[in-house]
Order: sequence, then structure tokens, then C-alpha cells
Amino acid sequence: MPVHTSQGSQGNRGRGVGLGLALASAVAFGGSGVAAKPLIEAGLDPLHVVWLRVAGAALVMLPLAVRHRNLLRSRPLLLAGFGLLAVAGVQACYFAAISRIPVGVALLVEYLAPALVLGWVRFVQRRPVTRAAALGVVLAVGGLACVVEVWSGLSFDAVGLLLALGAACCQVGYFVLSDQGSDAGDDAPDPLGVIAYGLLIGALVLTVVSRPWNMDWSVLGGTADMDGTAVAASLLLSWIVLIATVVAYVTGVLSVRRLSPQVAGVVACLEAVIATVLAWVLLGEHLSAPQIVGGAVVLVGAFIAQSSAPAKASEGVVTGGSREDGPDGSGGRNDSGEDGPGGSERELSARGSAV
Repeated sequence: MPVHTSQGSQGNRGRGVGLGLALASAVAFGGSGVAAKPLIEAGLDPLHVVWLRVAGAALVMLPLAVRHRNLLRSRPLLLAGFGLLAVAGVQACYFAAISRIPVGVALLVEYLAPALVLGWVRFVQRRPVTRAAALGVVLAVGGLACVVEVWSGLSFDAVGLLLALGAACCQVGYFVLSDQGSDAGDDAPDPLGVIAYGLLIGALVLTVVSRPWNMDWSVLGGTADMDGTAVAASLLLSWIVLIATVVAYVTGVLSVRRLSPQVAGVVACLEAVIATVLAWVLLGEHLSAPQIVGGAVVLVGAFIAQSSAPAKASEGVVTGGSREDGPDGSGGRNDSGEDGPGGSERELSARGSAV
């Protein structure tokens, strides 16, 4: 019927835009390490690079925070959660973890987040997930193990592993909190405002953790070596702030709202692949055969998850891959267009709330 065709076309376009945003976010986040490593090798402490990244992005987004200051009254818990988990928590836990365990192990544990997102959606929000989405997560995590070559330096430092798991849990908070209010229509919190305040709160927390007053500021006025090429440190920092943070968070949050936390989470695994490829091209860190194979597996897993998982609960409660339609096959709506039995009320109840 024409109506269903139109709705399907709009849904497909929305998912396509969402996937494009998710990919852009993965590329932006994936480029952070390539720009940060030369700065660290030039003499900056890793936590100081993180503080510069978040504080600089917070300054860029400050006008949007002023514009959406009503969020401080209407959504204080959401802003605090996003700042503490999605910004400060992920960064602090990850950099603390790599000080105790190999980077590859920490990255793999952190990117268990898509699997944890599925657990949150299924058992906390009580929303169904498809088998294909679960399979996509398994493939993505398995491929990621090859990309980071986890076998090359496995360490069982308990504290380090717990910190990496903390980074994974904080990343779950990023995906879940990014989805808050996506079905609230005009009452939905503006995503740019949420990001702006999240960065401000994250910057404040990281100021206490990183103590930037001890930083060697002179490094920023010089150059850093990128595989034999001298690059201005200020240029690298600008990339980290503007692209790897502002653009990355904006496109990432918008992609979650157009897709779903579980789908966006799996696509985000591409960040590790992108980071490895960029390190190969820009830093001369060559890929091994297992890494190339692992990257292909991550791509396959992301494709399976995004092509089979429902974009939103509002598209219908999915069980076994099909919608629960009403007696007339209209998906729980009667002829007048109003919600019939088992319509939107049941869907909103199933969706739940993360805050």
C-alpha cells in the first residue's frame, strides 16, 4: 500500500543517514590516537592530552551550552551522567588501564561495550534484540581481537582489567544516554546541548584528575614527529579537539538517535579498524595479516547487525524478526489512526528509561 511504502522509504533514508553519521563518528574517533601519539612522544602526559582534548571541545561548544541552558533544569541527571560516563569516565578509565596492561588488551575489553549494550537493552529496558544483532556483536568483538592482536601481550593485571572494563561500562553509558529522549518528539533534549554540557562537566572532572597546571605547555608551541615528518603540535591538537572530539561526539550522538544503541555500538567497533589503518598510513605502523582479516570480520559483523536489527522500538516490537501487528495487520493501530490494543502504550512501556 502507498502509505507503507512511504513510511518504509523514510525509515530506510533515516537509517542510511544514521549509518553515515555512525561511520563519520568512527572515523573521527579513530583519528584521535594518530594525532595524540606524536604529542605524547613529544613530552605530554597522556592524561594532559585528554584534558586538552575535552577542555578545548568544551570551549568550542560553550555557546551551545548557553543557548540550551534550560537543560540544567529539565535534564540535570542526563547531563551529569553524560559528562561523568560518556566523556570523563571513558577517557580516564582507558588511559589508567593502558598504564597497567597492554593497549591491545585494554582496547578489546573496552569494545566489549556493544555486547554490554545488548545486555542493557534486553534485560534492563526489556526490549527485544534480534539474533542477527547478537551475531554481529560476536563477530565484531572476535574481529577486534585480531585487529589489536590481543595475543601479543596478554596480561592478567586485575586492576588494569577492571579499569578497562570500567571504560567499557562508561562507553555503554555513552550509547544509552545518547538515546535518551529520542522518542519524545518536541520534548526531546537537544543533542547538541547534551554534548556541550557533557563536555563541560567532563572537563571539570578531568581537571581534578589530570592536574593540567603541571603540564609542559611549551610542547604545544613546537613540533611533533609523525613518522619522520615534523607537524605543528598546535595543528595536531586542533585536529583532536575539532574533529576527534566535537565532530566525533556530535555525529555519534545523532547516529544513536537515528539508529539504536545496540546498532550504533556495533558500528562503533569500526573505530579500532580505522585507527589501525590510519596508524599504518600516517605513523608507519604496518598491518599484519591477522589484523587485515580481523578488520574484515569487524566490517561483516557491523553490516549484519545494522541490516537486521530494528532501528527503534517505535517501529514495532520485534520478536523473532517480525512485528506484532494488530488484528487488522496495521501494527496495533485502528482505522482512525489511533493506537489500538498493544500499540504505542505497550511499546513505550517496553522501551523503559535509562535515567
